Amino acid sequence: MCIRDRFNTFGKLFRFSTWGESHGPAIGCVVDGCPPNISIKEQDIQIELDKRKPGQSKFTTQRKEDDKVQILSGVFEGKTTGTPISLIIYNKDMRSKDYGNIKDKFRPGHADLTYFKKYGIRDYRGGGRSSARETAARVAAGAIAKLVLQNKLGKKFKVIGAVTQLGILGCDTNQWNDSTISKNPFFCPDKSMLKLWEKYLLSVRKSGSSCGAVIEVRARGIPAGLGAPIYSKLDSDIASGLMSINAVKGVNIGAGMNSAQLSGEQNSDEISQKGKKLNFNSNNAGGILGGISSGQEIIASFAVKPTSSILTTRKTINKFGKNTTISVKGRHDPCVGIRAVPVGEAMINCVLLDHYLMNKAQCS
Repeated sequence: MCIRDRFNTFGKLFRFSTWGESHGPAIGCVVDGCPPNISIKEQDIQIELDKRKPGQSKFTTQRKEDDKVQILSGVFEGKTTGTPISLIIYNKDMRSKDYGNIKDKFRPGHADLTYFKKYGIRDYRGGGRSSARETAARVAAGAIAKLVLQNKLGKKFKVIGAVTQLGILGCDTNQWNDSTISKNPFFCPDKSMLKLWEKYLLSVRKSGSSCGAVIEVRARGIPAGLGAPIYSKLDSDIASGLMSINAVKGVNIGAGMNSAQLSGEQNSDEISQKGKKLNFNSNNAGGILGGISSGQEIIASFAVKPTSSILTTRKTINKFGKNTTISVKGRHDPCVGIRAVPVGEAMINCVLLDHYLMNKAQCS
């Protein structure tokens, strides 16, 4: 793979390349390396896209996009053919005029400045290629990876994500309930926090500001042996996938950064055997030891910064190098972390399938 391909492509054996801009005619992706004879329908992909699409509650951007996906290739009579799968999602509700008054200004916290420094182009229409609109295509690719993993690993396999911290308000992950996550607009796993989170985020939105979030993704039913000890560690590829998501500023695997505060005794996940079943007394490692899955639940979390587009006036410069100020109006998420949950799930699914296929190639 040439260097240029790496800029828009993720994965090794199972890989996808995304294309398109926030306010262009469409976005999409090409998925390559998918095994043949996997049953797939557009509706299977649509279910995942509907979790991410904007305008579904008062807590997200009011941009209205159906995010209807269309399969253009790689599927015949309801099954994958083993050839590239091309997917397209048409943009419908672009309002580029909302950005007209800031087209020459750089939004602090956004990629506007660095994009301009690198490419010499100021695509002011929602950030162009650097917009999180691109993540819809990743979710589509992740939906395909999920279907393959369900086919190969069976009913025990599951990847599920949740928001575990909204701005300054965390939740008790010991109260994690899978069924709660899909029943509230925050993807919160702890129902006792819902009213408090709602009050908090409404106040953030009313003030014209924004807040960040922490998302945790759990993968169950993953066999031991995925990954490698050095340059293809499962956790390093998970971290790479999650860090590639817009606005993500940090990743933890298991206890992550908090492991630095633990003693050796506290951090070590003691092991025992009962019959054929391997048991661990804890999971500070997040289900990965030495870059290789242990068979435990894989746990990864990532921090999403506050939405950079805010009403509050901030100091900046324009593309001519002049000092100025900026206030960003338009339709923006008060917390982009909420809609990052299905994106995080998608990236975990893609990484797991990639490593599953690599492991089969080497060890089977």
